[in-house]
Amino acid sequence: MRLSRSLVLYIAAGLGAIAVGLGLGIQTTYGTASASDYSAYQDMLEGDMKKLRFHSEPRDVSTQAYDTEGGGTATLADHQGRYVLLNFWATWCAPCRKEMPMLSELQQEFGGDDFEVLTLATGRNAPPAMKAFFEEIGVDNLPLHRDPKQRVAREMAVIGLPITVILNPEGQEIARMQGDAHWSSDSAKAMLRALLAEEAS
Repeated sequence: MRLSRSLVLYIAAGLGAIAVGLGLGIQTTYGTASASDYSAYQDMLEGDMKKLRFHSEPRDVSTQAYDTEGGGTATLADHQGRYVLLNFWATWCAPCRKEMPMLSELQQEFGGDDFEVLTLATGRNAPPAMKAFFEEIGVDNLPLHRDPKQRVAREMAVIGLPITVILNPEGQEIARMQGDAHWSSDSAKAMLRALLAEEAS
């Protein structure tokens, strides 16, 4: 009986190893790259951009609605079809003031059909104060969307600001950074170019 149980465990372990081995080369739900491919993007990061951590597997995002700049509502699913750099911020957040112009630069350089920077003010942020915040730092190409009741932020476990999340074209979270960073650095731009090139191939 003991021998039979050992044999079963041995066979199960072997089958598990085969499944893992096969999984390294299959297509995943987020496109042609497997989860293991994200290590290459991680290796591109230098300096404070190393705080950006790519996940081993894509993660679901919030389905809650947020308030759009135009007075309507939208969800993150409305942005599927492109890579999204989603930034959670607030008017009282000093690091947000520092990094927002860099996010604006990324939108200027990479924004289009394949990429966008999506800024979402979470918590109590009055629209006039948000507009003044952007005017003071010279940003005019990013949206003034709001998550006033923090529904999106809560579902995505946003603790502290800023937090920046990268979503793949399928609308899943593939990377996250806590805190601000030099988003207009050569390191950040090289990583984004690699992601966009993967999507185009």
